[in-house]
Amino acid sequence: MPAAVVAAVVGVLYFLGWRYYSRYLADHVYALDPAFVTPAHRFTDGVDYVPTNKHVVFGHHFTSVAGAAPIVGPAIAVFWGWGPALAWIVLGTIFAAGVHDFGSLAVSVRHDAKNIGTITKDIISARARTLFLIIIFFLLTLVNAVFAVVIGNLFVANPGAVIPIFVEIPLAIVIGQYIYKTRSAALIPSILGVIGLYALIWVGQQYPVDIAPLAEGLGIDNTRNLWIIIMFAYAFIASRLPVWILLQPRDYINSHQLFIALGVVALGVLVGWSTIVAPLVNDVPDDAPSVFPFLFITIACGAISGFHSLVASGTTAKQIDKETDARYVGYMGAVGEGSLAMGAVLACTAGVVATRAEWDALYPDFATASGGAVGNFVGGIGQFANNLGVPLDLAVVFGAVVVISFAATTMDTGVRLQRYIVQEISEIAGWRTGARNLTVAGLIAVVVPLGMALLPGGGDAGYTFGVLWQLFGTTNQLTAGLALTVVAVWVTKRGRNPIAVIIPLVLLLVMTSWALVVNLLTFIEDEQWVLAPLDAIIFVLAMWLIVEAALALRGMSGRGAPQAADAPRQDDPVGGPQR
Repeated sequence: MPAAVVAAVVGVLYFLGWRYYSRYLADHVYALDPAFVTPAHRFTDGVDYVPTNKHVVFGHHFTSVAGAAPIVGPAIAVFWGWGPALAWIVLGTIFAAGVHDFGSLAVSVRHDAKNIGTITKDIISARARTLFLIIIFFLLTLVNAVFAVVIGNLFVANPGAVIPIFVEIPLAIVIGQYIYKTRSAALIPSILGVIGLYALIWVGQQYPVDIAPLAEGLGIDNTRNLWIIIMFAYAFIASRLPVWILLQPRDYINSHQLFIALGVVALGVLVGWSTIVAPLVNDVPDDAPSVFPFLFITIACGAISGFHSLVASGTTAKQIDKETDARYVGYMGAVGEGSLAMGAVLACTAGVVATRAEWDALYPDFATASGGAVGNFVGGIGQFANNLGVPLDLAVVFGAVVVISFAATTMDTGVRLQRYIVQEISEIAGWRTGARNLTVAGLIAVVVPLGMALLPGGGDAGYTFGVLWQLFGTTNQLTAGLALTVVAVWVTKRGRNPIAVIIPLVLLLVMTSWALVVNLLTFIEDEQWVLAPLDAIIFVLAMWLIVEAALALRGMSGRGAPQAADAPRQDDPVGGPQR
C-alpha cells in the first residue's frame, strides 16, 4: 500500500470530521454563543487573560498538546498492525479527541477559564474535585517520567543530538529577551532560532557528546539514568523561571519544528513514493498484550489524551477571543495531533525499513517494540528526509532532535503543571508550606517522577519504558474519560443531548478500567510492589469519581435542565465582573 494514498484518505476523513461533526458539536452539543463575553475579555490583564486571534491561539495550543506522545504511542502500537493503529487514530481523533478537547475548552470558557479539576467542584462536587486533582497528579508524574526516559534513550542512541538540544536553551532565552524587551512579534526571531538549531545538527554530528565515562565515574551503571537526572535538574530550574524567559520562546521554535516534521512526512512519502511493508493486522505472539484493551491505552495522544484537557482548560481558555473560536482551536488541535500520529505510523511502517522481513525483525515481540519504538520513528523520519535530499546521517539526527525537542517541551510544561497541582492539593489539605513555597512544591514535582523513571525495570530500557508507557497511557486515557464525565454532566445540565460525549466516555472508561485490572494482576504476579499499589489507587480513585458524577446526574433527574446562563453576554449592560 503506498503511504501517500493512506495519508490522502486520512486527510479527507479529517476534513469531513472538521467540516461536519465539529459543526454539529458547536451548534447542538456545546451551543457556542458568539455574543458570550469570554474570560479573556472580562478579566483582561495583559498577562494571562489576553483576547487573541484564533490562529495564534491555535498555534500555541497545538504546540502545547503535540509533544512526543503522538509519536511514541503509534510507534509502539503498529506492533498489532498498521490497520488497527490507524483506525483508532482516525476514529479517535474525529469522534473522541475532537469531542474531548473541544468540550474541555468550551466548559472552561464558561467557567472563568478554570482548569478542569477545579471546574469539577462547580459541576459535580468538592470531593470530586479533590479526587480528580489526585488523579491528575499521578498522570503528570507518569508524563514526566515517560518523557525523561524517552530523552535519555535518545541521547544515548544519538549523541549527535546533544549539542543542538542544549544550545537551543540559551538560544531560546536570547529570543525571549529580545521579544520581551523590544515587544516585537515572535515569528521572525523564532524562525531564525529554528535555522540556528538545524545548523547545529551538523556541529553535533561532528562533535557527539557521550557521557558514559562521567556516569561510570559517578557510579551510575546506566548512562540513560544520568541523562534522566540531568533532564529533571533542568526541568526544576526551568519550572522556576517566568514563562517568557524560556518556556514560551522554546514553544515558538518547536511550533515551527512541528510543522516542518509534518511537511517532511508528507513530502517524503510522496517524493520517495514509500510503500507500507508492515502487515495490516499482525499475527502477534501468544504472550503479547491483547489488542483489546491495550491498543486504546498505547495510543493516547493522537487518538484522545486527558493531558489535553489540562492545557485546554485554564490555559488556552484564557486567550479565547470569541466563544465560537473554541471550535477551531479545540477540534482542529485534535486533528493536528491526529495528523502527527498518522505520520508516526507511516514512519514506522513505510520509512524505517524497506521489506517485511526487516520490519518483523524490529517488531518481534511487545518488549522489543516498546523499547525500539522511538528509534524506529527517528529512523523513519530520517529516511523521509533523505528522500528529500538530506544526507541520511544528518537526517537521523534531525529526527532525534525533533522528538527530543517535543519531549523536552512536554517535560517543561508537565513539571510546571505538576507544581501547580501540588500547590492546589496542599491548599485543600491545609499544608501551607506546600501551597506557598515554590521550591518545596517544585521539588515534589521533580523528585516523584524522577523516582518513577529510575525505579522499575532496572537496566533493561525496553522493559522500563514498556511498563511506564502502559501506566502513562492508562492514566492519561482515564483522565480523558473523567474530563468527558465533567463535560457530559455540564452538557446535560444545560439541557443538551450528551450522547456525543457519552459514547467516547463509556469506551474510555471500559478500556482503561479493563487495562488497570489486567495490569494490576500482572504487577502482583511479577511482585512489582510499587507499581501494583499505584495501579490499584488510580483505579479506586477513578471508580469513586465516576460514582460522584453518577450521583450528580441522578440529582438532576426530575428537576429539569434549564439552559444555564454561565456568564454575561455582550448585550449584558453590566458586562460581568472585572478583575
